[in-house]
Amino acid sequence: QVQLVESGGGMVQPGGSLRLSCVVSGGTFSNYNMAWFRQAPGNEREFVSVITPNGANTYYRASVEGRFTISRDNAENTVYLQMNNLGPDDTALYVCAATPSSGRGTPSSAKSYNYWGHGTRVSASS
Repeated sequence: QVQLVESGGGMVQPGGSLRLSCVVSGGTFSNYNMAWFRQAPGNEREFVSVITPNGANTYYRASVEGRFTISRDNAENTVYLQMNNLGPDDTALYVCAATPSSGRGTPSSAKSYNYWGHGTRVSASS
């Protein structure tokens, strides 16, 4: 079965940075769209970023554009999320998701994704 395992979360002060990783096993990573979602306490799950199988296309929610960068290393079956200039609104459980790519688009709906990790927690507060 396909498994996704996140790491790299932690606590930082506002303005700090973290780099999240998600390692995928049991599937063909190079065929997957890979995405990050997040969920803060009391809030709905929201899309953060997505990257296509060869890394050619990326998409971000507006509030993280310019601060976060998604990337992948297909040789290591790993997707990353570099997060800079973190603020309190970024505090959440960050969850990795995967789905086979249709070859078109950069899906941002959670319903588009078949496989999910359990998440890594990020806290940015003073």
